[in-house]
Amino acid sequence: MDDDAALLRLMSLAFKAEGFSTVCADNGRKGIRMAAAHHPDLVVTDIVMPDIEGIGAIREIKGAGCSAKVIAISGAGRARGADYLSWAKHLGADAVLAKPFRMSELIQISKALIADIQLNTVQSRG
Repeated sequence: MDDDAALLRLMSLAFKAEGFSTVCADNGRKGIRMAAAHHPDLVVTDIVMPDIEGIGAIREIKGAGCSAKVIAISGAGRARGADYLSWAKHLGADAVLAKPFRMSELIQISKALIADIQLNTVQSRG
């Protein structure tokens, strides 16, 4: 989820290039609906967005029992962005990333979080 259409497209292309399937939302309300409908392994959300901001989206997604890992991203100014990201982590984000970031960094964090999901699934079956 991100209200910056160019960044949203770039992230989607980066994930697709790594073999992930993606769905995109340009605000928190749409992202929450899509998470409920698609049951993703991972959600990447910007913090500052129209309609429902990322913090609200994280709380809704985690509160609904969705098992998706969440990466919160923010570029809302150096000091404010850090504040937003620490709140996001406190409220359930599994990882945080300050803008600007490299797509390779986002993909690396995403793969690690998804590997953790897969490891936990295997362990719970065993």
